[in-house]
Amino acid sequence: MFKSPTYGKLHIEQIPDKILTFYLDHTKYDAPVHIIVGTDSQNFDDTKIVSVVAVICEGHGGMFFYEITRRALIRDVRTKLHTETNDSLKVAETLVEIMENDKKYEEMYLNCPIAIHVDAGNSRNGKTRELIPELVGWIRACGYDCSVKPDSFVASTIADRISK
Repeated sequence: MFKSPTYGKLHIEQIPDKILTFYLDHTKYDAPVHIIVGTDSQNFDDTKIVSVVAVICEGHGGMFFYEITRRALIRDVRTKLHTETNDSLKVAETLVEIMENDKKYEEMYLNCPIAIHVDAGNSRNGKTRELIPELVGWIRACGYDCSVKPDSFVASTIADRISK
């Protein structure tokens, strides 16, 4: 079950309609609309995983939806990032499947490709730097654009805040 500060609780199947409404309301602006999926996690007694779908119109706001899941404690960084990436890809694939199978989403789907944000960065001392090529390769092989820190704000800011 996803939640939204704007719409409350939603099933993932309801999200494309909300995105479509946002898209149609923002076509009056000469600015691109982006659909971005990102996931982050934090360890407690278990691992709390937060997947976010954000819809942004550059310079004109946005909205987001998030889902919280809990799994057995994931201790190593590689497994954690693979789990986060896999969860983001599952969410993106579900949205794509819904949008591809309903003609009402056609214009939005063609104009707003879904991108994935990964909570990994190139900092010299960071634990995630060496994982970036494999994660980005995996995401691009699945047909999605990908951003890493500092440009991966959906994962590293929105999902991160909710996961704490």
